[in-house]
Amino acid sequence: MNKSKATGVQLDVTADLQRWRAFMATAELGSITRAALFLDQDQSVLSRRINALERDCNARLFNRTGRGVQLSEIGARLFPLVQTLLRDAEALELELNAEAREPAGEVTLGLLPSTAHPLIRRLFSRLRQVFPRVHLKILEGSSGQLEEWLTDARVDIAILYRYSDKAPVGEQALAHVDSCLIGAADDPLLQAPTLPFSALDGLPFILPGSPNGLRNALDAMARTVKIEITPLIEADSLPLMKTVCQTERMYTVLPLHAVWQEVREGKLAATKLVDPSLERIISMAFARAKGPGRTVMEVASQIEALTREIGAEGIWHTDRIGHDS
Repeated sequence: MNKSKATGVQLDVTADLQRWRAFMATAELGSITRAALFLDQDQSVLSRRINALERDCNARLFNRTGRGVQLSEIGARLFPLVQTLLRDAEALELELNAEAREPAGEVTLGLLPSTAHPLIRRLFSRLRQVFPRVHLKILEGSSGQLEEWLTDARVDIAILYRYSDKAPVGEQALAHVDSCLIGAADDPLLQAPTLPFSALDGLPFILPGSPNGLRNALDAMARTVKIEITPLIEADSLPLMKTVCQTERMYTVLPLHAVWQEVREGKLAATKLVDPSLERIISMAFARAKGPGRTVMEVASQIEALTREIGAEGIWHTDRIGHDS
């Protein structure tokens, strides 16, 4: 059975919550006089409000007695429904009031291991300064895991790679990153600033296991340029990939920011792949089962700002964002 959509709800009798609040007070207190005192209203006004509600419902909601009023059979059936309606309305008002105040609460962020290091340390520091009541929870996973967590709303925000010219509809492109061949710092193959993609043919690789976005993109491009890329080791661990490249004279393909520190320390070398290049987008996506609240959007805004700041350091490119995505 299809669930009714919010846009299809027809509001008439239930639209005036103040009338139903009068109904609840009268039902709980058993007296229009006592309900009027509780609601700080004139008794005659409250009585007219109850009468108008009964006319609109086309049913008697109360039986008048010598000692006050009692719920009629129909009124008793409506009572729990009205109770839920008013509680939900109160919860909505509390949420709106909370949103008007300083952002607070937990935001769960899903990250790929290669994007975690350059971003998270700065994000924690920034949030402590501007939104100290926001608690950040971090989950690291593969691209497939992040997609699942977005679908079931286990994460509020996910930072993903997209191997295309634009971010998918509903996502926000944060930066463009080049793919680099990674290996030992003194490897002669990695001393030039760029390397043709065809040079990857037959190299000893350690790469993520399939299915994986990078593997899919590498395999597709290898078929296009008619070369063979067959990993000797499949591993989804970024630290292991770095260690093997450094000590075992093997190679992998990563964005520069994933090995930024190791390259600066002279432990690894990175050379940009060209002809053709293998570019990817860093994209920000939100949980699909719910709309992002104000606190989530404030965290997302800080991520966007930090991405631009990091881009100014040369780790990735943000100059094209907003023009092609």
